[in-house]
Amino acid sequence: MKLSEWIVPALLCFAGTYGLYRRVDVYAALTKGAEEGLGVLLRILPSLVGLMTAVYMFRASGAMDALAQLLSPLLSAAGIPSETAPLLLVRPISGSGALAVGTEIMERSGVDSYAGRVAAVMLGSSETTFYTVAVYYGAAGITKTRYTIPAALVADLVMFFLSAFAVRVFFTS
Repeated sequence: MKLSEWIVPALLCFAGTYGLYRRVDVYAALTKGAEEGLGVLLRILPSLVGLMTAVYMFRASGAMDALAQLLSPLLSAAGIPSETAPLLLVRPISGSGALAVGTEIMERSGVDSYAGRVAAVMLGSSETTFYTVAVYYGAAGITKTRYTIPAALVADLVMFFLSAFAVRVFFTS
């Protein structure tokens, strides 16, 4: 067996042993943590359901494709593959949706193509902004995000352009 297969069981054993050493009721602590986790889930579930519904509606309505076609000439002029426009639109909203779009880009263009490499870098170097804000702010009970979303979206946009630049500089021969 590899060392990596032992890390999680070893950590669990260490936590249980340490809790027993400190005379902590490990089972009670575990069930209390699970109870608190369910409370957090109940607080953030409405936001997540709304977010997932909005992503599905955005893709199913054809609005994402129309907006991507609208952005394509601008992206092409900037040297960014127009095939990645849908990824630009979905990535801040949904990680699974972005993965599906990235997979479609790689199936259409090829994994080693410029568009496929830009999509791969984008997927690995950006965050699902709205999902993250919904989960973490919902868990903390924060209702006013102030500058979080605009700043994160600007960071996502910068990442998009830097992804294309990085692929052009480091991966094209």
